[in-house]
Amino acid sequence: MSQSQQTDRPTTGWVPMIFIGLGVALIIMDATIVNVILPNIIFDLKINSIDAEWINAVYALTFAAFLIVMGRLGDRFGRKSIFMWGALLFAVSSVAAAVSPNGTCLIVARALQGIGGAMMSPTSLALVNDLYRGKSRAIAFAMYGSIIGGMAAIGPLMGGWLTQAFSWHWSFWVNVPIAALIAFGAWRFVPESRANDDVGSPDYVGALASTIGTATLIFGLIEGRNYGWWKVSVPREFLGLTWSGISPVPVAIAISIISFVTLYLISKSRSRRGASVLIDFDLFKIKTFGLGSFAGLIVSLGEFGILFSLPLFLQNVLGWSTLGAGGLLATLALGAFIAAPSAAVIANRKNPRFVARLGLVLEIIGIAGIGFVADPNVSGWSIGIWLLIYGLGVGYATAQLTGLILADIPLKKSGQASGTQSTARQIGAAMGTAILGTILFVSLQQKTYDNLVDINVPSDTAQSLAQSVETSAGTIIPSLGQSSGIAVQTASEMAFASAIQLTAFAAGLFVFLGLLATLALPPGNPRQVTGEVDQTTLIQSFEE
Repeated sequence: MSQSQQTDRPTTGWVPMIFIGLGVALIIMDATIVNVILPNIIFDLKINSIDAEWINAVYALTFAAFLIVMGRLGDRFGRKSIFMWGALLFAVSSVAAAVSPNGTCLIVARALQGIGGAMMSPTSLALVNDLYRGKSRAIAFAMYGSIIGGMAAIGPLMGGWLTQAFSWHWSFWVNVPIAALIAFGAWRFVPESRANDDVGSPDYVGALASTIGTATLIFGLIEGRNYGWWKVSVPREFLGLTWSGISPVPVAIAISIISFVTLYLISKSRSRRGASVLIDFDLFKIKTFGLGSFAGLIVSLGEFGILFSLPLFLQNVLGWSTLGAGGLLATLALGAFIAAPSAAVIANRKNPRFVARLGLVLEIIGIAGIGFVADPNVSGWSIGIWLLIYGLGVGYATAQLTGLILADIPLKKSGQASGTQSTARQIGAAMGTAILGTILFVSLQQKTYDNLVDINVPSDTAQSLAQSVETSAGTIIPSLGQSSGIAVQTASEMAFASAIQLTAFAAGLFVFLGLLATLALPPGNPRQVTGEVDQTTLIQSFEE
């Protein structure tokens, strides 16, 4: 089919957009909802802080691991089919999450949700890209972006309301009828769509190596404080083995390194044969793409880490309800909404690189501001203002940064590059929960112990209480006043505030490193318009 024929092809109607839009809404909602309901999950399932990190990180982990390969499978076997089966998997995994009796089951369910999201995300935007042309396409993408932005704000509010009015289980139950409706609507009303060219055999071995490498890396970062970073303090059971000397953590890191080296070698070999690859490492030779992708990864690391930590502080120390915490976090989406209309104007007057850097600077200011005001007596207004500034930064930085990363990529490799930088950001999101979560909980235990010793609590008792506070991710703090005295509760609240300060400053430092990486990016051309729309830019603009 010629380019002119493609451009003039009539639209397929707006009914398919209803179900595609619902699919996108579902993905965004579950990317934002768990942060708010996590304190209730911790308390109800009696899980520890390590399980809490996994519940948060595993969704982004599996999403990243399967994102590219699912996009390729959609191109080859049909985007509608992959989208529909992704919705069904989301429904089944949501049932599993809702009925989870313990943290392990919930972690597995969240992992399956991530795979379902990875099946729906690239195929949804590819479907829109293929089904609509001309003015209809512009309208369709405007609708797509509005859905993403709206759900970024509604997700935390819905999670807070459902948890407060019923229980946290309903934050997952609500997905089931929606996902079932999406699957039925896709089957009945969405036309099938495939790539016109031969996409080749998907790189299954590369996908497996990438998944193992990423999973073992995140395991090492999260479980280091559980098993020991190098040696176990006491014999521990893991995978049916008793570890009495070396910890499984350095073994996991070694496996991760081997897996990523294998991924690189496999990709280079397939590239030489002209076969499709999961990640085209030649793209990283392009300076803007290599440094830009690093910037995207490191920025996501800082952003997601602080969003994991803050709801725990709001509910466990400040005593906010889940609905209140969700409403406060929604100010971040509000900031992104405010920034969106002016981003293009500033980019036209200056350049996209200026807007991206402005956004990152605002993010740093917002995150650092949260660190400076963190205190057991801080008001919601004080945190909300800094979250609003942070949201302005997200609105300015994310989409502009993506465009700059892809600026020097050849058109025929734009889809591959888009998926790769999206995967880098999702890996950054998982690493953010792992690294900054570890900083939060390690400092929380140490600060709690120090504060309790300062008020003359015996060392052994202080150590036990500090470990309980850390293990529970702070959820026992509100009850310490009755069980151990107001002085102990106050000391623990102060410790959590100090830990949030340290975590926020660490997150700001990571975003600053991302800002430094943008120094090599080109200014960009705000008036350059491409024929195809990046399959992940819109989602990332609000998913973070």
